[in-house]
Amino acid sequence: MTGHPRLVVVGVPAGRRVALLQGALRSAGLPEARVVSWPEVLRGTARFAGGETVRLDSPGEDPEADRLLRGVDDPARVEGTGRWYARFLAATAELARSAAAAGAALVDDPAELAGLFDKRLSHGLLRTAGVPVPGSPTSGPSAPPVRGWADVRALTEAPGMRRVFVKLAHGSSASGVLAVETNGAGRVHATTSVERGPGGVLFNSLKVRRYTSEREVGAIVDALAPDGLHVERWLPKAAQGGRAADLRVVVVDGRATHAVLRTSRSPMTNLHLGGARGDLSAARASIAAAGARWTDALGVCERAAGAFPGTRCVGVDLLPTAGWRRFAVGEVNAFGDLLPGLTGLPGGGAEGLDTYGAQVAALFPRAHRTTTAAQATATATATSTSTSTSTTGTSTA
Repeated sequence: MTGHPRLVVVGVPAGRRVALLQGALRSAGLPEARVVSWPEVLRGTARFAGGETVRLDSPGEDPEADRLLRGVDDPARVEGTGRWYARFLAATAELARSAAAAGAALVDDPAELAGLFDKRLSHGLLRTAGVPVPGSPTSGPSAPPVRGWADVRALTEAPGMRRVFVKLAHGSSASGVLAVETNGAGRVHATTSVERGPGGVLFNSLKVRRYTSEREVGAIVDALAPDGLHVERWLPKAAQGGRAADLRVVVVDGRATHAVLRTSRSPMTNLHLGGARGDLSAARASIAAAGARWTDALGVCERAAGAFPGTRCVGVDLLPTAGWRRFAVGEVNAFGDLLPGLTGLPGGGAEGLDTYGAQVAALFPRAHRTTTAAQATATATATSTSTSTSTTGTSTA
């Protein structure tokens, strides 16, 4: 590549993700990206130019984009994810056509978004690729749809399925997720962040709550079902300090570069639902004590990313099972890189870089090498000057 790269990011202009990307570009000595908002894309007014490289980032944190995608005025409402999926795929396909016609290139393959944003399709792709995943009766394109609570109730009667996660097929950030348990007496209860409002309207809540009435659980599932549901076995997770634990592992260009341990007293470890970052070093020690290897855990994540070869960065939710010896992949997230302040794993090729810095280095390696060399030269010069000053001072003392 000659001259400065011409990067365009489709995202939220005032959002955290764009700010982190721009900071990573500045740190690499590169010009900031031109920003195109998601509402521009969704309204068909976005324009691209020849020679530009176009990177898609999440439309989250943009109320206008959310309204255009889901068709819901209240962003706290849990509905419209099926509509979101259809409109998002249509918009990204048109964006790809527009960019190609202008002579611009996309960083990632938009065709993979259909699988990444449908948990049923994603599960099937991972399973076909030999990646360990929780058992699921809704895996793959040929699986029968879950039409409501009656279907979920029948599924939970199958062996090994008395504890399941019921998820919106196109949900994110644990929206619409229920951890459902059925005991030996047939009683049902669920843990979820879904709040039932007046008239049965569903809202996302920052408070995890527990429903112990099958009538309430069934009503929530019935309300969610029209947007599409995915059901998978609830694996018993490893624990740290008495809290359930899992990992978010970022994979850039096929290599695991960053990892964070998440712990929670509830089945959902999402940080916005009361989860907290755990001790990754202690988790690695637990894995080794169990006779497993940390490199094997990262290898599972890299294989999961390999199921989406046209997407250069994904966030993999890795589930260590009780005892820390085995691992399964819960989800693969196209926009799973929002981990502010987290630097790269030792030996992962992104030491000293955050997740956005790692992506900039992978996308523009020549600029990264030049910056790294300049930093090394500056460090060596500073060290030499310091040593020379110190020696001169000693000799004249």
